[in-house]
Amino acid sequence: MASSFLRFCLLFIAVYTADGFEEYLLTRCVFNSTDPKDIRYIRSYYYDKMEYIRFDSSVGKHVGYTEYGVKNAERFNNGPQVVQERAEKERYCVHNIQIWYQSFLTKSAEPYVRLHSTTPPAGKHPAMLVCSVYDFYPKQIRVSWRRDGQEVTSDVTSTDELADADWYYQIHSHLEYTPRSGEKISCVVEHASLKEPRVTDWDPSMSESERNKIAIGTSGLILGLILSLAGFIYYKRKARGRILVPTN
Repeated sequence: MASSFLRFCLLFIAVYTADGFEEYLLTRCVFNSTDPKDIRYIRSYYYDKMEYIRFDSSVGKHVGYTEYGVKNAERFNNGPQVVQERAEKERYCVHNIQIWYQSFLTKSAEPYVRLHSTTPPAGKHPAMLVCSVYDFYPKQIRVSWRRDGQEVTSDVTSTDELADADWYYQIHSHLEYTPRSGEKISCVVEHASLKEPRVTDWDPSMSESERNKIAIGTSGLILGLILSLAGFIYYKRKARGRILVPTN
């Protein structure tokens, strides 16, 4: 698997109450290995959610993004502050990189796999399967298809790994195909959290819409039986409470 792209952020917030606006600094280390060449130290200055100055170790100086930011970036670059910022990559990022890297890479979450059918777009095949993989970490993953034990490489499309904004990822792979009697189609997921590839077989006995119709019909039948039983019990109780008056 390719090396992971990680970042560690430390947020410093200084709030000024005048007119309800706030100014804050965001300091972060961005890295994809422990090699100092692959590490960037970035400090961003924000005012009212807008970044107006940034120092990036890959650039080596402050850059302004607004009129106010340009003036102050020039002032920072002509003073001792730029020298201090250049040293922060070594002091802050490189010094802690081994701790962060090991902490992140030892964490993993197993993927959840869902295999379902969908209507294919206009094309040369009448059927399409979708293998959706959710809640996995780290990001690197391989999703492939097998047909009767052989890997399928044609008519397969996949999304990129999509971030869920909670450290987890999801990915969706599509297989457009022409069904054959007796075939076996499987989605295969390979991930660092799994000791072996996770194979999910497709059950072609009925479509997902048919299964949904059966589930809805079964639920309705059970509900009807419950209501009928409740009505019968109510009737029997009322019948017991009646008093029969003999007639001449």
